[in-house]
Amino acid sequence: MTPATTRLLSKWDEAKASSMSESEKLLYRSNLLGSDKRITNYGGGNTSAKVMEKDPLTGEAVEVLWVKGSGGDVGSIKMDGFATLYMDKLNALKDLYRGVEFEDEMVGYLPHCTWALNPRAASIDTPLHAYVPKKHVDHMHPDAIIAIAASKNSRALTQQIFGDTIGWLPWKKPGYELGLWLEKFCLENPDAKGVVLESHGLFTWDDDAKACYELTLEIINTAIAYFEKETSGKDAFGGAVHQSLEAAERRAVAAKLMPAIRGFVSGNQHMAGNFEDSDAVLEFVNSKDMQALAALGTSCPDHFLRTKIRPLVVAFDPAKGNIDEVLEGLSAQVAAYREDYAAYYARCKHDDSPAIRDPNAVVYLVPGVGMITFAKDKATARISGEFYVNAINVMRGSSAVSEYCGLPEQEAFDIEYWLLEEAKLQRMPKPKSLAGRVALVTGGAGGIGAATAERYLSEGACVMLADIDEAALASTKDTLSGRYSKDVVRTVAMNVTDEAAVTAAYAEVSVEFGGIDILVSNAGIASSAPIEETSLELWNKNMSILSTGYFLVSREAFKVMRAQAIGGSVVFVASKNGLAASPNAAAYCTAKASEIHLARCLALEGAEAGIRVNVVNPDAVLRGSKIWEGEWLDQRASTYKTDKDGLEEMYRNRSMLKRSVLPEDIAEAAYFFASDKSAKSTGNIINVDAGNKEAFTR
Repeated sequence: MTPATTRLLSKWDEAKASSMSESEKLLYRSNLLGSDKRITNYGGGNTSAKVMEKDPLTGEAVEVLWVKGSGGDVGSIKMDGFATLYMDKLNALKDLYRGVEFEDEMVGYLPHCTWALNPRAASIDTPLHAYVPKKHVDHMHPDAIIAIAASKNSRALTQQIFGDTIGWLPWKKPGYELGLWLEKFCLENPDAKGVVLESHGLFTWDDDAKACYELTLEIINTAIAYFEKETSGKDAFGGAVHQSLEAAERRAVAAKLMPAIRGFVSGNQHMAGNFEDSDAVLEFVNSKDMQALAALGTSCPDHFLRTKIRPLVVAFDPAKGNIDEVLEGLSAQVAAYREDYAAYYARCKHDDSPAIRDPNAVVYLVPGVGMITFAKDKATARISGEFYVNAINVMRGSSAVSEYCGLPEQEAFDIEYWLLEEAKLQRMPKPKSLAGRVALVTGGAGGIGAATAERYLSEGACVMLADIDEAALASTKDTLSGRYSKDVVRTVAMNVTDEAAVTAAYAEVSVEFGGIDILVSNAGIASSAPIEETSLELWNKNMSILSTGYFLVSREAFKVMRAQAIGGSVVFVASKNGLAASPNAAAYCTAKASEIHLARCLALEGAEAGIRVNVVNPDAVLRGSKIWEGEWLDQRASTYKTDKDGLEEMYRNRSMLKRSVLPEDIAEAAYFFASDKSAKSTGNIINVDAGNKEAFTR
């Protein structure tokens, strides 16, 4: 990159901002700052404005602090994401403050300062903004600034780079005391435009919204320019000792590692994975100093809370390609990490510390391959990886101009196990029933497949849609991604009769999400012909897709599920015709019967590994189903002496309940078999056919 492309450019549109209120300008500024990861990452940073507002009780003008609320993200925040507090009441809190050992109790007073009954909870950073005597305040976590803040001589570097424009404060955990420190600094240094907080980030301020925004960019750009000059021509992290594998090879190694890791880390809840092999990651994992730097941990509290005390370095050697050896030794590596984490907890805990949390690593570094992260959902896994990339950027800068310093162990623990942080975790909503679980749905672009995928997504699952129809697959992906986010929906073009394509699809789902918990085998065709008119080609096509295809996708699912060793659920979407014969459909009915018996066999084999296999038997699901398009519909209409319009009515009337069967009905049965609601069911069949006595299983 050239310097011109690495600099932050102002995106402020004065024509747009000129008609905004001060609080609206705060929102505008916040969204602009949060749109660039060089400024701050998801959920990181904070912004505020002190605005004159009308008191709802007295009608008088009062000064109100608008500040990003607890848990918000400046890039996506809306007006209701800001907490609003009376400044006079915030100032009055100083009289109640009993000293640093009691600072956490001040959080309990913040709701008493609320303006206009705003339900948005104020964050722990509120005093840091309230007591800076300027109208507008930005608190960001730019990599270039944290690289200064995390250096051994960060104070001297700050002075060298910024002179007296930007001050420096030593490390202090965010809270009320740090708010008073900032106020004192501002009063003693009235010409300063901001301050670097050691091991934390940047504060900048001004009395004008636009000036504050552009000042923040200016300070970050100054730091970027400094590091570009100082690091030019230098090998990062001591230079490379490993060479990266080719992109396809990297993904192949990750596809083998991720299900194994996922099995180890999913003891308390199912975890979703993310793989990252960007240039920044590869430079770090291949470097001479990677092991030593990784052991130091991250510095900025936001980085640390997302990535844990330190990553686990997987013992893979890209030159040897020793993946089998690594997989064999992975259990011992994970166990050693857990023991180290438990020892860290034991060393640092206080009498009132919360109980030890999940002792597994979040970040896994693989030389020659990249970085793997696991978390309770895909978005969190991805964001955790983004934060560690920030940490890599920080380590690159700090180690090039000074000595990188991670957060001291006790300080790191006190943030991770902060009682206020624990209270926030306890307020989190209960996870949805399929949170962290991963499903592969074949025939995913059809009516039943798409409806099943949507049902799973609504319960928190990640879904890989597989289909042979790439155009329909793309359309279904766009629809579901729009409703449930791009993080949780992936697609793969797959012909279920192609062994190589099926194997590749499972590698893809392993790299994208970490593994698989649920297979919905739903891909299908249908044919209708009298037996004497059924060609061998037609017979083989039915058996290939509906029998061999189900075998292939199930076999590969079993391989991944066994590698994870956390069980799983296989759901076959068969047909009423697998139990009840139909005229002029011998090939179709026989293939569907084969599916049902295959499911019984797999239920026997999978039980000892906790892999459940069950069958949903639909009948006459016309709406949205691709097999009811074209010849099949014409053929069945001809068989039953009706037309297209009369066929659905005929099927409805022949059912015992006289009701149409819809894709959503099949999806509900598929959800039941995938969820813990059916944890004690395997080898079973649910008929979703509105009642057909010929298809009774007994």
